[in-house]
Amino acid sequence: MEALLEKITEWMKELLVSASVHSLTGLFDSVNDQVGQVAVEVGTSPASFQPGIFSMIQNLSETVIMPVAGIILTFVACYELIRLVTDNNNLANIDIWILFKWIFKTAIAAMIVSNTFNIVMAVFDLGQYVVSSSAGIIQGTTAIDASTIGDIKTELEAMELGPLLGLCIEVMLLSIALKILAAIIFVIVYGRMLEIYLMTSLAPIPMATLANREQSMVGQNFFRSILALAFQGFLMMVCIGIYALLIQSFSVSGDMLKDFWKVVGYTILLAFSLFKTGSLSKGILNAH
Repeated sequence: MEALLEKITEWMKELLVSASVHSLTGLFDSVNDQVGQVAVEVGTSPASFQPGIFSMIQNLSETVIMPVAGIILTFVACYELIRLVTDNNNLANIDIWILFKWIFKTAIAAMIVSNTFNIVMAVFDLGQYVVSSSAGIIQGTTAIDASTIGDIKTELEAMELGPLLGLCIEVMLLSIALKILAAIIFVIVYGRMLEIYLMTSLAPIPMATLANREQSMVGQNFFRSILALAFQGFLMMVCIGIYALLIQSFSVSGDMLKDFWKVVGYTILLAFSLFKTGSLSKGILNAH
């Protein structure tokens, strides 16, 4: 009976050791892949990120939203003309220069609306240039070197069944946590690009309000918002640079699981920082 129990114990230990080593070997693969792609994705222009989606957004903006923006611009221009006329002593003293001023402002506003897509893309090209330039300064690999993990099989085989079972469960939890964090980072990065596409599709409407002093706050806030989205990529690059410096000191020491949970903490910090870059960028540029 004792021999049978020993055989079962040995079989379970072998199973747990194999499962633990397998999980530890690929523990950081998902995080390494996803974090390594962040710098690439945030430095990609909307046109290159998903050309099919970009083409659809451009068509929608120019064929569906542009006519609506034209109607809004007409209303705003008429309102501005009435304001210019009535502000000048309630029609008692009308100067011809008011009409020329209104024509000039309306022509500039119409030019801006008709070129809204190009203006928005120019803003994101500027953001892409900043991100690309920062990539040459922010250096350091974001891949976690876990090459020493494969050498701990002997240590695991020397453990008792109970502690080994607990370690295997904790390694599984580590693996799940890192996969979840990798998915969160993916959602944050792609969510920013989705927000860019959505704001670009409606861009002509807020730009149509620039012809009037009172209503122009809508267009000004929109312009600040797209600037914030463009420079959010730079803040993301800064987060990646900080993360790369933090994990450079990673090494598997005696307390293996403590080191692994420390990496999880760094990755949680990275995901939270990437999430906060949106509100931080808007706060800096006073966009809301």
